[in-house]
Amino acid sequence: MDYKNLIKIALDYRERAYSPYSEFKVGAAILFDSGEIYGGCNIENASFGATNCAERTGIFRGISEGEKRIKAVAVVGSLEEYTFPCGICRQVIVEFGDEDVKIIIAKNEDDYIVKDMNDILPGAFKKEALGK
Repeated sequence: MDYKNLIKIALDYRERAYSPYSEFKVGAAILFDSGEIYGGCNIENASFGATNCAERTGIFRGISEGEKRIKAVAVVGSLEEYTFPCGICRQVIVEFGDEDVKIIIAKNEDDYIVKDMNDILPGAFKKEALGK
């Protein structure tokens, strides 16, 4: 898996962020099992609850284009420290992936860490828990 390419895409999407309130830009690149990559950026709203994170923007783009399963997610926020997905994003990643999804948290193309989904959301609530 080419982590550096995913990080490069996430960095590009970070620059597209609409973050006039927090001034905190985040970019993400979502690799699906098909091999397609969808980028996303955070999009803020004056009504803070209507804000959407970069990870979910990228995931929803892919799902809306017919993708089914996530293989990896790269996230770039602060260029000085690692920016992890929020709790809601972690739950959305689990919905369309599994414990083996690779989460690449990066400051830049050369400074990153890789975690499995289970590392950052142990005991996740999964659709199997709904009994369907």
